[in-house]
Amino acid sequence: MTEIILTIVAGLVLFLSAVSNLSDSLKSAIGDGATNWIKKYTSSIFSSLIVGIIATTLLDSSSAVIIITIVFVNSKVLTFRQAMGIVLGANIGTTVSSQIIAMDIGKYSPIFLLLGFVLLVAAKSEKVSNIGKIILYFGVLFFGLYTMENAVEPLREEAFFSEWMKKTEKPIRGAMIGAIVTVVIQSSSATVGMAIILAKKGLLSLVGGVAVMLGAELGTCSDTLLATIKGSRQALKTGLFHVTFNLLSIIIGLIFFYPFIELVKTISTGASIERTVANAHMIFNICGVLIFIWTIPVFEKLLNKILPEKEIE
Repeated sequence: MTEIILTIVAGLVLFLSAVSNLSDSLKSAIGDGATNWIKKYTSSIFSSLIVGIIATTLLDSSSAVIIITIVFVNSKVLTFRQAMGIVLGANIGTTVSSQIIAMDIGKYSPIFLLLGFVLLVAAKSEKVSNIGKIILYFGVLFFGLYTMENAVEPLREEAFFSEWMKKTEKPIRGAMIGAIVTVVIQSSSATVGMAIILAKKGLLSLVGGVAVMLGAELGTCSDTLLATIKGSRQALKTGLFHVTFNLLSIIIGLIFFYPFIELVKTISTGASIERTVANAHMIFNICGVLIFIWTIPVFEKLLNKILPEKEIE
């Protein structure tokens, strides 16, 4: 059992390290052009939404995109209204990683590792070096997932683990577990990734996987709230909007939990359970954005009233 736990932890550390380094490498590769691009294409809520989707897909981290957005808001590069659109887009963009994880691409991780390493060693320019790092970190990310996937296989025979997993069959309890795990490891992508892996191995049901995914959406708000400490009122309102949007989406998701499960099953007819969990993640976030994007003026007015424009000392 100790060996299983240590292997899972090792895989998780590889995954989290890859996500962090991948974001840094992509930001270095994109350069200052990303800042100019974000400023240029956030003139409306819908264009901000698209920017949030693309940026999160590229950086593979909604938290990174939202924290960068908060920094931009704090420095008055972006307005609170522009930031709201990016936050909504980030919630959709983060579902792309779930789809990639469900593709079972982990077994091909050595190819990414080898190619990235060769480019990194042979690089004669910073541009090629950055490309090598990006490919290498993708390989580390996929290898981390592959490591966790193989590590959880023996848990199928452990009675205590099966009993613990049954607790996720109750949506609220499953969501609480997902939120706590995400707060601890500071990555909703990792939490959802583990839910997909456990479902694939038959250790987690569709109901449990979706419940954990809902909780991960709330847990991911913790680090974005930390980014607003000692920031401007605009930055604080951005963080509060992220929490409020995710919390309301989760409440609606829990109220209509079983109809939502049936919707996901209908849309995912014939798909494997890991793909179905990934689809649930994408459908949930897209539906949340479609519901709340029309209420942005209301959110903006309410938060402006609660926190009138004034710098926090």
